[in-house]
Amino acid sequence: MATEQPDTFDEVNWESVRSSSGIVNLALKTKLMLITTLPLLALWLYDRVAVGQREKTFVQLGKDLGLSGPFETLGLTWNPAGLDYIFIFTIFLFAFYMILPLYENPRMTRYYWKEFKRNRPAVVSLVWLAFVFVVGIIGPLFIDKPEPDILKSFQPPVYATVDTANIVQCVGEASGGTCQGTWQHPLGTTGSGRDVLAFMVHGTTITMKIAFITTLIVALIGISVGTISAYSGGWVDETLMRMTDIVLAFPTLIFFLMITYIYGASLGLFIVIFATFAWGGAARYIRSKALSVAEEEFIDATRISGASRYRVVRRHIVPNTASSIITNLTLLVPGFLLAEAQLSFLGLGDAGLLSWGQLIASGRSSLEYAPWIILAPGFILFFTILAFNFLGDALLDALNPEAESEAEK
Repeated sequence: MATEQPDTFDEVNWESVRSSSGIVNLALKTKLMLITTLPLLALWLYDRVAVGQREKTFVQLGKDLGLSGPFETLGLTWNPAGLDYIFIFTIFLFAFYMILPLYENPRMTRYYWKEFKRNRPAVVSLVWLAFVFVVGIIGPLFIDKPEPDILKSFQPPVYATVDTANIVQCVGEASGGTCQGTWQHPLGTTGSGRDVLAFMVHGTTITMKIAFITTLIVALIGISVGTISAYSGGWVDETLMRMTDIVLAFPTLIFFLMITYIYGASLGLFIVIFATFAWGGAARYIRSKALSVAEEEFIDATRISGASRYRVVRRHIVPNTASSIITNLTLLVPGFLLAEAQLSFLGLGDAGLLSWGQLIASGRSSLEYAPWIILAPGFILFFTILAFNFLGDALLDALNPEAESEAEK
């Protein structure tokens, strides 16, 4: 009995192969993204439609499901805002499209880690940022939001002292005209009596929101504009690059101040405005890398085989410029964090926001006798920004070794 010979390349019915692909053949990361995003979307719709403005989302959900008791036992009284849903969505993207591929490709992960760990400051920075991420995610679950208490204003950190003339009452021991710090407020309190440690923990969550959401917006716009411009060329390239020039020249700060004056300051407004006008540099950088990839022979072979423009860009150009995209976005994050802190210090941010910038701003008038209000968040902000810079440089060397060799020439 003769064995059946497999079809050669030119005999395969590629239309039937293409039409047979469906959700079953989706990549694991795409399936996981759908599984996690759909419940999140359903919760958002429930929040918008069924929950009143004065009701808390999970409290109302517990009532509707008849699970109020278990929800209260687990502490599920959270009332997520619109920005929280976007933040959770970006965490899913980060987990399934950046962390999961490292697990699925252990050989490449070992190679990248071997190159990355040569940079010792970057390894320390990675540990620090992982710590900041964990604190920002789970910290608010265990530490309540700091509430104002004027009777506890300007309490010193543990092992520190403050003149009793500068406080209303001393929570710790008072002797010789000085108030001793106590473990009840290990990092002290602000002028309004808010605990500095609790303020910093909740401020870490704000920092993570700024880092993740702004990165998502910049990535979506920058990657789209950069890759389409590089691959299309002609009038499309010219039009997109002139738009990029306008974005780069746009006075973002003045526009933010004008919008803030009209609508008031908020974290969402800050993220939308600064991210929307920060993609210009990323688009230019990605375009330059995509141009070199678009000229490779395998791109010509893909195009000749009949692949559409969308498939060429999505499956070949974007993945082959991923290293440049990741490093560029990592180096953008410190600018956003510093911008929020600067605006808050100048009194141009959301005064009700529990951010590191607002904590620093709250201590500027009492620096002479309560320096801990500025020093604690100031050092944390400094180390976080420094860590992102070290991490970005190390990722550039590990993921894109050609850049290092070109710089040495």
